[in-house]
Amino acid sequence: MSNKSIQDIQKEVDAYISQFKEGYFSPLAMLARMSEEVGELAREVNHRFGPKPKKPDEADNSIEMELGDILFITVCFANSLGIDLGKAHDAVMHKFQTRDANRWTKKDTENG
Repeated sequence: MSNKSIQDIQKEVDAYISQFKEGYFSPLAMLARMSEEVGELAREVNHRFGPKPKKPDEADNSIEMELGDILFITVCFANSLGIDLGKAHDAVMHKFQTRDANRWTKKDTENG
């Protein structure tokens, strides 16, 4: 089990990518790659929870690995644009906690 911070993850990915002359892909190429990975996640979710079983010759991917691929490309995208994902997360959570504060039905804290 990993307890790396998002900052640690961003640094780790940057160290990995920085060892290659090619560096980060362009934003458009990363968006295409992200779309590809989201499609692969959709396929895995459909196999696991939907009516479409895997073919015998299909790769043994998992939802966990596909989410990992999406996290990796998201971190690459953010790093290439100089975006701190921790700050981005904080801004999004603030938005949800203010704008959407009363949008969903809260659980009864006394009864779980």
